[in-house]
Amino acid sequence: MTTRRQLLAVAWLALSISPAMAVDPVPFQQAAFDAAQKAGKPILIEVSAPWCPICKAQKPIIAKLTQDPRFKDLLVFDVDFDSRKDVLKAFNARMQSTLIAFKGETEVGRSVGETQPEWIEGLVEKTL
Repeated sequence: MTTRRQLLAVAWLALSISPAMAVDPVPFQQAAFDAAQKAGKPILIEVSAPWCPICKAQKPIIAKLTQDPRFKDLLVFDVDFDSRKDVLKAFNARMQSTLIAFKGETEVGRSVGETQPEWIEGLVEKTL
């Protein structure tokens, strides 16, 4: 069982990620997500699977966006489609390659199976 100290450490890590480190999504942790929401951070939930070709196409697009100064505060949380069924249920995500955008505590958009860079960018812009 996760201790309170571990949850706080994960939350602190998620909130202190620098833009240079933001290229790689952070594995989803509920405490870190909750802390980011309460802090009003822009958040992208990326539901992915290692065997999914659409997910593989999305990853470099998202990585490029995280390097854009406009999205310097964006936190990307990766939800593993195969092992995190609890999180999928909570987000009502039924497929891998689902992207869910949050502006703080509010969901501002989602897409499934999108690989057009400009459409993904448009989704991420809603988090600002």
